[in-house]
Parts: sequence; C-alpha cells; structure tokens
Amino acid sequence: MPFLGQDWRSPGWRWVKTEDGWKRCEPFSPALEDGNNQLNDISHTVIITGDDENEEVYSTEDCEFAAKKRKKDHFRNNTDSQCFYREKWIYVHKESTRERHGYCTLGEAFNRLDFSSAIQDIRRFNYVVKLLQLIAKSQLTSLSGAAQKNYFNILDKIVQKVMEDQYNPRLIKDLLQDLSSTLCILIRGVGKSVLVGNINIWICRLETILLWQQQLKNLQMNKQVNNGLTLSDLPLHMLNNILYRFSDGWDIITLGQVTPTLYMLSEDRQLWKKLCQYHFAEKQFCRHLIPSEKGHIDWKLMYFALQKYYPIKEQYGDTLHFCRHCSILFWK
Repeated sequence: MPFLGQDWRSPGWRWVKTEDGWKRCEPFSPALEDGNNQLNDISHTVIITGDDENEEVYSTEDCEFAAKKRKKDHFRNNTDSQCFYREKWIYVHKESTRERHGYCTLGEAFNRLDFSSAIQDIRRFNYVVKLLQLIAKSQLTSLSGAAQKNYFNILDKIVQKVMEDQYNPRLIKDLLQDLSSTLCILIRGVGKSVLVGNINIWICRLETILLWQQQLKNLQMNKQVNNGLTLSDLPLHMLNNILYRFSDGWDIITLGQVTPTLYMLSEDRQLWKKLCQYHFAEKQFCRHLIPSEKGHIDWKLMYFALQKYYPIKEQYGDTLHFCRHCSILFWK
C-alpha cells in the first residue's frame, strides 16, 4: 500500500472519483478551487514574451513557482482563507520523531479544528467562548499570524450570532473585556515584538472590539409574544426545581429579577448553600464564613466571596476530547 501522507500515522489525502479518474480533493473553498484550476492550467503552458529579437521562454518550473506565489498571495488577501479547514480531529505530536519533524502548536490546532461550525452548536458554544477567553488572557502572543487572524474572524462570528439570537451576551462581554485589557497591555509593549503584524492592524482590531462592546451594551432583547403557558404559570415546586438546576450564581440572580415570586425563590438560603457545596470543598468555605445579621451564614455572599479565591466547576454540553492512546484531539 503506498503512503498517502508524510507520516504513516497520517490520514493522508482525500480523493474523489471523476470521469477522468481519481483526483485529490483539496480542503479549500470552492472559490479557491476555481482559482487553483486556473493556476494549474497556466503552469502547464509555455509562455513566450518579448520582441522577435529578444524572445524569452519561461519553463514550466518558473510557471509553477509563479502559480504557487499567486496562491500564497491569494491566501493572504482572502479574509476567509484561515477558515478553510474543516477537520474534526488532528494528530497531536508533542516532539520531533524520525517520521515527523516538529510538533503541534496551539495555533495549528486552532486553525485546523472546525471552530466555525462548533459555535453554531449550542452544546459547544459556551466551551468555544471559554476557550477563546483563556487564549485572550494568556496565550494570544503564542498564536501565529494566521491563527490570530482566524481568532478574530471566529470572534466576529460569535458576536454576530449573539446579536441575532441574544444568546448569553454576558459571557461574550466578559470575553471582550479580557481581550481588550490584554491588547492594551500588549500594544504598549509593541517595541518588544510581542505582536505579529503591524501596530496599526492591532489598533484597528482594538477599535473593532470597542465597537462590539458598544453594540452588546445597546443590545435589546426581543420580547416574545406568547398567549400560552409562561414561566410564571408554573407551580412553585417546579420553579424551585428549575433554580436548583443552575450552576452559575449570576444566572440565579438574573432569573430572580423576572418576577417577585422568582426573586423570593432565588433568595433561598438552602439554594445558595447547595451551590457553595457543589463548587467548593468544605475546607474552603469554612475559612470564609460570613454570618448574617441574624447570626446565620449568608451563603449568597459566601458564594461570591469564594469565587474570588477559588475556581468554580464548569459545565459544558460538549467539549474537545483527547485520546491518550493514539494522541488524537477531536470533536466527538
């Protein structure tokens, strides 16, 4: 069996059967494929330029070099070129081997994995946003230039999705706040070559982030008109059961602002006690006991106080998975 990839552990190329035989399927957009076909046609022709006295014949090798350069320029100029990967898994090699040189970087994983489709899945949306927030806090400078460009393109799609669906705008506001703070610090140290690209590009990106923040600040929730059963019509025990399903204290407070009944249920001491016991160990909240005026423990204040000192548990519907046996990072 012939090797189809650079490594015997590599999946190789994808091939499509046509009338003329088998052809390799490039993972590019249709617009790029048309451009590649035109470039390939040019590379197989002999171009003759100049006058009759000084005829200059370019060989096929020169044409192929020019075609490759045009492809590279086309990738750089195309804003969607960094999103042409649609792979659901990648092989993570941590060090160089005899079969394969180099290792898998964070930027390569971010470029190759299909994050554009992941943000459209409600089960993966919060996970992708949290991943972008972690990158914005500490790993933004480790990304390559293409990965940074891809990062902002995916962020643009996330903001547009939130503007259209009004889904979890608070999470995106926190992401943009962390990203703007990081960029302000990095732009000041641009003389140390901590950023990839021109300083004017990053100033433009920072202005775009400020524009996104302003749009999210002025976001108006669409009021749904429904003559059927509403949340307020549910019995108290069902409303209380819904509140006990939340794992974020801010979600409980936001829901408590809807009606006076939900506010009364959201102030339940037992609810906040269960939330503290879920996120934190007993030794942790025993160090930060906050008694109320009546002498009881104020579990609501304890939750937000402990949140400053210790990380809380995070829940996601679907995440990236890693197989330790074959070193594969993949979407399930």
